[in-house]
Amino acid sequence: MDLWFFAYLALGAFAGFFAGLLGIGGGGIMVPVLAMLFAAQGMPDAHLMHLALGTSMATIMFTSISSLRAHHAHGAVLWPVVRALAPGVLLGTFLGAQLAARLPTVPLAVIFALFMSYVALQMVLNVKPKPARQLPGSLGMFGVGTGIGGISALVAIGGGAVTVPFLAWCSVRLHHAIGTSAAVGFPIALAGSVGYLAAGHAAEGLPAGSLGFVHLPALASTAIASVLLAPLGARAAHRLPVAALKKVFALLVVLLVAKMLYSLLA
Repeated sequence: MDLWFFAYLALGAFAGFFAGLLGIGGGGIMVPVLAMLFAAQGMPDAHLMHLALGTSMATIMFTSISSLRAHHAHGAVLWPVVRALAPGVLLGTFLGAQLAARLPTVPLAVIFALFMSYVALQMVLNVKPKPARQLPGSLGMFGVGTGIGGISALVAIGGGAVTVPFLAWCSVRLHHAIGTSAAVGFPIALAGSVGYLAAGHAAEGLPAGSLGFVHLPALASTAIASVLLAPLGARAAHRLPVAALKKVFALLVVLLVAKMLYSLLA
């Protein structure tokens, strides 16, 4: 059996466990590691980041379903808010994937690195937005959804790093903000996956097993492992020192992103 299969399984298991443990998407881990694994296999430099982002986004499509169901079972999803954000999210994520496909690998990697460094800093400092206003109207929610979707597509995340702070700022209780963000993660992942599939449809030199900018062998392995391990991480959250692990995770993300940038620039 291909050794890369086991590498993808290990990555999916690690990302899935921490996603369940810390309530965050696995894109911060998955994208830089996938980029390095793809580079080690000799995949074309021009498409390394596009394949890593597209494959990570497709994996989130599967993991977000289990997360959504868990939060819905606890009554934490504000479905009217999801419905208000969804149209903008779908449009913004699809367009964001098209934009990402037109950016060269290195600038795309720099955008990803800057955003994940910002997220890591928030985690270390435990930044929590203070409620300052109410949710905007339909047009405002559409605009916010478009922005959330566009950012999520460029960095292949489920949107939690943007959606949760926005909802908390709009006086939504944190419990509901996290649950609603988990539900918004599915349309983000769905539109992002379709966007990366469509954007890479005519790309030349893609490795065997790729459908657009989604590498199917990596997707299958990471999705299976992450879906299986995410519930274990969620259960472990009640027994492990989550606050300390969040700081360790943030440091790991920064180190992986730095290593990815160094590899691409070198």
